[in-house]
Amino acid sequence: MTPQPSPEAGAAVKAADRAHVFHSWSAQDLIDPLAVAGAEGSYFWDYDGTRYLDFTSGLVFTNIGYQHPRVVAAIQEQAAKLTTFAPAFAVEARSEAARLIAERTPGDLDKIFFTNGGADAVEHAVRMARLHTGRPKVLSAYRSYHGGTQQAVNITGDPRRWASDGAAAGVVHFWAPFLYRSRFYAETEEQECARALEHLETTIAFEGPGTIAAIILETIPGTAGIMVPPPGYLAGVRELCDKYGIVFILDEVMAGFGRTGEWFAAGLFGVTPDLMTFAKGVNSGYVPLGGVAISQKIAETFGKRPYPGGLTYSGHPLACAAAVATINVMAEEGVVENARLLGETVVGPGLAALAERHPSVGEVRGVGMFWALELVRNRETREPLVPYNAAGEAAAPMAAFTAAAKRNGLWPFVNMNRTHVVPPCNATEAELKAGLAALDAALSVADEHTV
Repeated sequence: MTPQPSPEAGAAVKAADRAHVFHSWSAQDLIDPLAVAGAEGSYFWDYDGTRYLDFTSGLVFTNIGYQHPRVVAAIQEQAAKLTTFAPAFAVEARSEAARLIAERTPGDLDKIFFTNGGADAVEHAVRMARLHTGRPKVLSAYRSYHGGTQQAVNITGDPRRWASDGAAAGVVHFWAPFLYRSRFYAETEEQECARALEHLETTIAFEGPGTIAAIILETIPGTAGIMVPPPGYLAGVRELCDKYGIVFILDEVMAGFGRTGEWFAAGLFGVTPDLMTFAKGVNSGYVPLGGVAISQKIAETFGKRPYPGGLTYSGHPLACAAAVATINVMAEEGVVENARLLGETVVGPGLAALAERHPSVGEVRGVGMFWALELVRNRETREPLVPYNAAGEAAAPMAAFTAAAKRNGLWPFVNMNRTHVVPPCNATEAELKAGLAALDAALSVADEHTV
């Protein structure tokens, strides 16, 4: 679709937004949101007609891009048939979505509890674990993000937790492996894995195994930095959970549904959790939907005992119809395979080439369509480009990099000292190469702040 400029309409949208919309994670007087006129495939555009290649996939959810005609048609057809219905009933779209998801989850995760998004999926997974075990505590990694609701944001390890952390949520944080910034003085992936597992088991021992309901991990952490765990780590966590009777929860809200070149990132590691959360890519974000995939042993806990939780819109027919269409599109159009192939042949090698040219790139890491560049001021010392949780003038180098990317027609996903490369999983080779070229130009601006 060719965008038609309409600056007057854009100004009206912007004025209404600034007058009435309260934006998340923002100081309201300091933001300047772009007025978006439309989107299609891997691109969106503003009311001036400027097009942007979206390397954020929305917020890592448009796994099949914007406005896929089959998903749009499925939503329209479902709206004409049955727009909404209460969650206590059996509805075709809901049943079919659950079946298709269960076919793709690992192991015996065959029961699906639907939520409205990822944060409430985490909330309910933790509630299920606590009720199943009768224990209060949850262990979570420092470098993590699990959602913005009260329990989920306390489980989160990154600074977004701080303002809401009253130290009363029953959450204990620990260090997960990340060799580039190792907390364990490791020099190899093997050392990092072994020492991270030893640290976790020590944490379990000192917290009291009988008090811990669950360990929750993002299979591959997303906004915290796309840190692929070393071989053996997730299997080791699985063993610790089995040893101490702890529920193992994997958060696949970002990593799931093709993002890593697998239906779920757990497939990369051969690990089956007891509970697995999902959202975002399940229907490419077209209608809000999330959920918890539940193992047989935990489902049996609530076989004769009611589960004390639910949502008015659990398994909403429009959202589930979108999920059915999205999953079928991904299967029939080879979207998961595309993410795997182009991640290996285009994105990975392209980012490695950028790292060779730009001193601001400290590390490249990722898989499929799920990558991050760690930006640094000094490669030798690994000093971050900006301080941890920087804001205002301290974050100026990252702001300059972001502005440069946008000037080159690329909408980047930046978080602290990282730029994420998370395009739609069905992006073409040409689109990816165009994005890498724009990223190349923007990194030259980041290079100006290196020593």
